Amino acid sequence: MNKIMFRALVAAAVLPAFIPPLQANAQEYPTRPVKIITPSAAGGTTDLLSRIMANKLTEMYKTQQVIVENRASATGVLGGEVVANSPPDGYTLLLAYHQHTWNKALGVPMSYDPVNSFTPITQLTSAPLLLVVNNSAPPKTLQEFVAWTKTKDSSFGSAGVGSGGHMSGELYKIMAGVKGEHIPYKGTGPALIDLMGGRYDYNFTGLQSGLVLARSGKLRMLAVTSPKRLVALPDVPAVSEAVPGFDVVGWYGIIGPAKMQPAIVKRIHDDLITALHAPDVQKRIAEDGSEPVGSTPEAMRAFMLADIAKWTKVVKEGNIKVEGL
Repeated sequence: MNKIMFRALVAAAVLPAFIPPLQANAQEYPTRPVKIITPSAAGGTTDLLSRIMANKLTEMYKTQQVIVENRASATGVLGGEVVANSPPDGYTLLLAYHQHTWNKALGVPMSYDPVNSFTPITQLTSAPLLLVVNNSAPPKTLQEFVAWTKTKDSSFGSAGVGSGGHMSGELYKIMAGVKGEHIPYKGTGPALIDLMGGRYDYNFTGLQSGLVLARSGKLRMLAVTSPKRLVALPDVPAVSEAVPGFDVVGWYGIIGPAKMQPAIVKRIHDDLITALHAPDVQKRIAEDGSEPVGSTPEAMRAFMLADIAKWTKVVKEGNIKVEGL
């Protein structure tokens, strides 16, 4: 009997050590610096958003710093690998963006699953693309553009195979029932230079780069690719007004390694939402041509799965080849 009582006392003393530390310490998080891995080079939307959120979280946490670490690669896979292989303790996070799910659709080689190897926390923002044509092109409106592309074998340019502009162009061809040749470039700049030179017909480009050229009179903007018009551009129609259901948005969000404790996920989610709602953060996001989202972890997971399914279909129907990615 004494041995039984002794073992019970030992078990009671040891048991707290087996309580998952993240769950027990979620209220104290963070107790050391947090790292946000950005799978892109400095200067782009992904990097900018990472730094906006990191600075705001550092301001909120006061005693701990949130650090941005760039792990750039052509498809963002390198940054994904770092986070997928990190401890699920909430101290290494990934600023994932649309390429993260598009890689799966495109068949890009990866050592991880873009959904199941991670813990979705929240989608931070979304950003549409801008449909632009050469100033001398016949269509002056979205409706004229759709009619124009239905009467000819048009061509569209993009920043490269698998880029947002490429995927948007292929989706447009499918949904509008038109033919068109894709002309890939090595980057947005060269593609837009050739569009200004009239070497092809249209481009779905990043909102900011497209707006600069359109407002300077070098290109003509016809529509945005979001499901509806942007508050910031009320006079620019959405492609869906002429092609019902058309919807292409670049998305950006925070995810962590798989098997993170629910308590720490909730803490990080709530902190990110608080940061996202800060007036100065919202102002910076709007200046970059994005709109805040702030979804739940469950909603973000469902969104990522739907995004993979959507673009897998586009890749298959558009017979997109991804050699070299």
